[in-house]
Amino acid sequence: MAGRANSLKPILLALGANFAIFLSKLAAAIITGSGAMLAEAVHSLADCGNQGLLLLGMRQAKRPPSDEYPLGWGRALYFWSFVVALLLFAVGGLFSIYEGVHKLSEPEPLRWPWLALGVLLFGIVMESISMHGCLREVNQARGEQTLWRWFRETRSSELLVIFGEDLAALLGLCLAALAIGATMLTGNLLFDALGTISIGVLLIVVAIALAIEVKALLIGQGVEPRRRAELLAFLSDRPEVAEVLNLITLQMGPDVMVAVKARMAPTPDNLSLIEAINTVEREMKARFTEVRWSFFEPDVAD
Repeated sequence: MAGRANSLKPILLALGANFAIFLSKLAAAIITGSGAMLAEAVHSLADCGNQGLLLLGMRQAKRPPSDEYPLGWGRALYFWSFVVALLLFAVGGLFSIYEGVHKLSEPEPLRWPWLALGVLLFGIVMESISMHGCLREVNQARGEQTLWRWFRETRSSELLVIFGEDLAALLGLCLAALAIGATMLTGNLLFDALGTISIGVLLIVVAIALAIEVKALLIGQGVEPRRRAELLAFLSDRPEVAEVLNLITLQMGPDVMVAVKARMAPTPDNLSLIEAINTVEREMKARFTEVRWSFFEPDVAD
């Protein structure tokens, strides 16, 4: 059985890990005077900014509905998640490819390679801790789903982005460590350049995958298919409902809007019909706590 994940924990873990990595890279850059390591420090600081944007989105999503925004600000979370995916593509992927191509055309000998390798290994440890915390929340949310199916069907954009970021960062650090290790063993600077380009390609692939998923939420997706099936089964089993004619859901960040058209069981008068509809809506919101808005239309045909 799937549960509701706490997205705040993995975001704070990722923020802490990226800030620790930023400090280690900055210290290495100051000690060695390496411009490349300083650029890596700036890159990690930009990753901290990404987590800051997700926290901003989570805060905005909690704003109450108003006449101007009758369904609230929940989808602001999708906007900031999409911005993070774009930044991961531009700042992360394109910058890494640029750096790799630059190293191919103008190779520079590695300075203090053991220190660089130590910083990378420290980064791998920190990102592993962050990834473990993220996967714990993902596993709680996905239930019996495969990881890939969860990635395609989840409506939690912030958890999706943190998972993608952590995965790309962890694999990227491993690629960087392998590239530096190969360069130290062989003395061939080509490995360092190709490793940097590989990291850029990895980040771009992850960023595009995240952008595709978040774009669907921005356009307006309903709830997850398994959740919609549960909702439909609940409504169909209610004694007040003779037949569910149509069910429309819309995911609004952490909240959900539901519109139901149903043929109701016979009632003696209009007041009894209204009470039956109110009972169904009240029980539905108690069972599905994410449902914030419900619109119920009794009818005889769709």
